[in-house]
Amino acid sequence: MRYHVRTPDGELDYLSFREVELAYMQGLVGPDDEVREEGQTLWRKASTIPTLARARPPTRGWKARTQGMAVVGSVLLAFWALMLIASDSWPRRALGIVLALATSALLTRVTYKAFKRPGAPRS
Repeated sequence: MRYHVRTPDGELDYLSFREVELAYMQGLVGPDDEVREEGQTLWRKASTIPTLARARPPTRGWKARTQGMAVVGSVLLAFWALMLIASDSWPRRALGIVLALATSALLTRVTYKAFKRPGAPRS
């Protein structure tokens, strides 16, 4: 089913509602833009459609870089943990094991957030 979106700049046509949702998440369709299904006469604001209201646009600025910074931090933490584990001192080895566990927790968080990301293709 085709969808029509009316913005202040003009009208756009989409082949499916999924395309409208992706455009909404990318910021091409705003919450105040109006959406109409082909064959219908009623225009609805995008923010009143439950699926679009739940969809979140991608973050911008420093929040968009937190995932990459977490990956770089975990690589550095893992390197530090390996260096400590390879030492001859038992207290340093214990600290290295603790850092390795912290790295594991950080990478689990990164993986979970990447899986939850809106717009990510799922099979």
